[in-house]
Amino acid sequence: MSKRRISIIVPTLNEAYGITATLTPLQTLRQAGHEVIVVDGSSTDDTVAYAAQLVDHLVTSPRGRARQMNAGATAATGDVLLFLHADTMLPLDALAHVTAGHSQLWGRFDVRLTGTHSLLRIVESMMNLRSRLTGIATGDQALFVERALFLAVGGFPDQPLMEDIALSRTLKRHGRPLCLRAKVTTSSRRWEQNGVWSTILLMWRLRLAYFLGADPARLARQYHRL
Repeated sequence: MSKRRISIIVPTLNEAYGITATLTPLQTLRQAGHEVIVVDGSSTDDTVAYAAQLVDHLVTSPRGRARQMNAGATAATGDVLLFLHADTMLPLDALAHVTAGHSQLWGRFDVRLTGTHSLLRIVESMMNLRSRLTGIATGDQALFVERALFLAVGGFPDQPLMEDIALSRTLKRHGRPLCLRAKVTTSSRRWEQNGVWSTILLMWRLRLAYFLGADPARLARQYHRL
């Protein structure tokens, strides 16, 4: 189990400002035999140029996080796929946790947000607790899954928002996730730029609407107004 090879898949769209900081710590993992794949959705900045020398595969794909991550999975050769947002940093010992002999077929990390606002500590704690209780992982938590299982369930559904929740629901039919307490660090920029309370309320409203059957495309339009 410890010899499993991990494919880290990073979807990008105009992430030039931070992509180097995300990819640089992953170079030791590449040296250890794991692979890093960036899937770009037609960035108009220098994302591709900055990423090119720091990855094993640079893939282009139609825009859309689900589509991009599925394209990365198609290019991947590892035994386990780990989906990492471009503004999220893995802990240094991340893959040791993923390959530590656990029996679960999929899982995620706890998350810590970068900001210092006291409400962000509550947000991250609630995200981690909710995920642990429900077995639903979000993209900010660096979801990972055995490649064979990911392909067997058809990957991420082709929808513009809540694709992580939809995949989690499917994966739960094959077993509960491994909820690692090791923490990834995710940018809190959307909370800070748009107001912590405003962002919290919007995310709760979108999630509730999705669970009640709202069209993900309509929800995505509201989300991208942030």
